[in-house]
Amino acid sequence: MLRIDINQKKEESIEKAVSILKDGGLLIFPCETCYGLGCDATNPKALAKLLDYKKFRGSKPISIAVSGRKMAEKYVEINEMADNLYKNYLPGPITVISMSKGELVPPVVSIQGAVGVRYPDYDYLLEVIKAFGKPITSTSANVSYKSAPYNIDQLMKDLPKKSKDLVDLILDAGTLPQNPPSTVLDTTMNQLSVLRQGKLEFENALIKNKKIEEKKTKLTEETIDLGKEFTDKYLKEDMPVVVALSGELGAGKTQFTKGIAQSLGITEIVNSPTYTIINEYPYMRNGEKKVLAHMDTWRLENNELEKSGLIQHLEQGNIVVIEWADKFYQEIAALCDNMNIPMYKVVIKYISLEERNIEIYEA
Repeated sequence: MLRIDINQKKEESIEKAVSILKDGGLLIFPCETCYGLGCDATNPKALAKLLDYKKFRGSKPISIAVSGRKMAEKYVEINEMADNLYKNYLPGPITVISMSKGELVPPVVSIQGAVGVRYPDYDYLLEVIKAFGKPITSTSANVSYKSAPYNIDQLMKDLPKKSKDLVDLILDAGTLPQNPPSTVLDTTMNQLSVLRQGKLEFENALIKNKKIEEKKTKLTEETIDLGKEFTDKYLKEDMPVVVALSGELGAGKTQFTKGIAQSLGITEIVNSPTYTIINEYPYMRNGEKKVLAHMDTWRLENNELEKSGLIQHLEQGNIVVIEWADKFYQEIAALCDNMNIPMYKVVIKYISLEERNIEIYEA
């Protein structure tokens, strides 16, 4: 077993990793979640070796890691739901379940013919996959009954001798941050089910609030129009306000925000602020320059909300629209209460691939 410090010998480690993958070997690699176990995801003998390492796994399939959407499209079908994820939320700690195109075999492909695909947000791993030219497996390097590994020395202590003997190369990046495993999103039925921190508190709070609007929309334009109607009716006062949006990926949160922007006279194209955290769109009201602050908490950690710029925008009297507000609902609600700022909650739910049910509540 060879162990290479990738911080000291990056190029050498990538070259060695590619050589071992081509020979059907196993390697342990770092990524943004934890240390993973990799082999050529297209090589049945390598996959069999990986299963020997993992011990008991039942029928649970093994995910693959790709260097980007272009590589993913060679092996899985990218439908509308998956397309939204690749465009707006990847790379990142998400496993996208898509239907196989028939190029892969079990245990990478499930009994139902689906494949879990990771497009990791970890530059070193992406370089390895690009250099190899094919997807590799992406499963945590622990054996099935041990916890996720964040440190190689601890992993070696936890591994049985038989599993250790199967490893050809360890790519050591030191101790990794103890981030949670990737979120698994199944797009095979063009539906998503996402569990996010704070969702229960957000939905429970709706019981105490007054529902002021409810409408079904079938087209993107109808969701935008509802955002305009809502703004025309409720957001014309010259004061700060929070519009908290809740809805699964691709439900229409950004489209609703586009309607708000149009009502305010904003002509800029409104895009998802996932990577920028807050997008700012200036407009004029009563001869005074104001800003529509469009915020997304998807990538914020627990201690980052206060430093995000939210408070500053509210202090300046701006309208703040927050996507994934349910993640930080308690903090946002407490902030609005302390600053005496009104909050509206917009809940967008799938009825079908085209149709949404949108409820608007006043806190």
